[in-house]
Amino acid sequence: MIHKTIKLSGLVLLLPGLLYAQNVKKLSLQEAVQLGIENSKNLKLSQNKIDEANAQLSIVKDNALPTAKASFMYNHAEIPTNKLSLAGADPLTLPKRADAFIGTAAVEELVYGGGKLKYAQETTRLLTQVALLDADKNKDEVSYAVINTYYALFKVMQSKKVIAQNLESIASQLKQAQRFFDQGIVTKNDVLRFQLQQANVSLTDLEAESNRKIINYDLDILLGLPENTEIEITEPSNDLKIVDPVSTYIDMAMANRQELKQLEIQDKVAGVNIKSVKANTLPTVGVGANLYYINPNGSFIPSTNEYLLPVTVGATVSWNFGNLWTNKHKVSESKVQQKGIVIQKDILSDQVKTEINSNYQKYALAISKIKVLQTSIEQATENDKLLASKYKNNVASAIDRIDAETLLYQSKINLELAKADAGLAYYTLLKSTGKISQQ
Repeated sequence: MIHKTIKLSGLVLLLPGLLYAQNVKKLSLQEAVQLGIENSKNLKLSQNKIDEANAQLSIVKDNALPTAKASFMYNHAEIPTNKLSLAGADPLTLPKRADAFIGTAAVEELVYGGGKLKYAQETTRLLTQVALLDADKNKDEVSYAVINTYYALFKVMQSKKVIAQNLESIASQLKQAQRFFDQGIVTKNDVLRFQLQQANVSLTDLEAESNRKIINYDLDILLGLPENTEIEITEPSNDLKIVDPVSTYIDMAMANRQELKQLEIQDKVAGVNIKSVKANTLPTVGVGANLYYINPNGSFIPSTNEYLLPVTVGATVSWNFGNLWTNKHKVSESKVQQKGIVIQKDILSDQVKTEINSNYQKYALAISKIKVLQTSIEQATENDKLLASKYKNNVASAIDRIDAETLLYQSKINLELAKADAGLAYYTLLKSTGKISQQ
């Protein structure tokens, strides 16, 4: 019985580890981006807007179809005073009650309405394209949010790796210092300094772990994963991308930025709106056919020659020529609105250019930082070896030894962060061109 209890207790102790293992998900950067796109609620909302725009386009197209309607009416009349006498005429006697059936059916078609239906369809079709571009823009935003958070998690994990190496090295140094103290080579103060360094680095590790949990949770939300999922990332490629001249990226943005494309379409919409407003001054032409059924007989199905069935076919031309002098200010207003869109596009173009130049320079700076930090690590490594040798030979103090080691590991952390910053800076540059989701 005791043996079974021990087995059960062991299983209970292992259970958290098993649950943890089940909630670990390893993802590359591209896999994370794809997962974020698939599960993004914002993109689902964008698709809903596209569906709504398509439905609106179908409704506008339906307005060009003929209209048809039919009605059928039954009337019953009671005539208490059914005699009518007029001076000099025989009395007119009516029945005491009367029934009548009246039916109508009509079909109408607008043949020409000044082009307003065509303009309405064109406007709605253009606005559907705006919704599609808006979805593309949201896709880029989602992709960049995932990339940004992924790199943030990568930076924390790299920092933790270096911190772990630092703690391992400090532990070794602490053992050495304790051994030197036992041999009477160094004072107790040297041992305390290494212990203090170990405590400080441990605190840094705790802060890094807290940041890792926060970022991991944020990434779970972005990717639509269960909130307790531990994400294991793969190291993004550290290959430094060779960039083209900044003018290449500016040209790319001018051709691909969704906001600029949207303003181009809105400019077209404004042009169509001007045509639609001008169409108010044109006449409209419509044709129609009407069928009437008149049955004054009380029977629902009358005998032959006891009902009328006239059919009319006609055409209507109408012209509100008062619009010739009242419509011109509406046209002027529409032209002013179109001009405002052109100005907005010019302003946005300048903003895009400055944004790309800034991102381009930041990427160039990130690459330069990596080169400088690689050199500084080489120098810090030599300095650390030198101070380690001096301390071992009791030539350098514990403070000098700790400072050299701290400088080396801080340089290593800075290099890892710089590599991550360079990768993110490259994606930031791509995002500013409107091409990040295509990479």
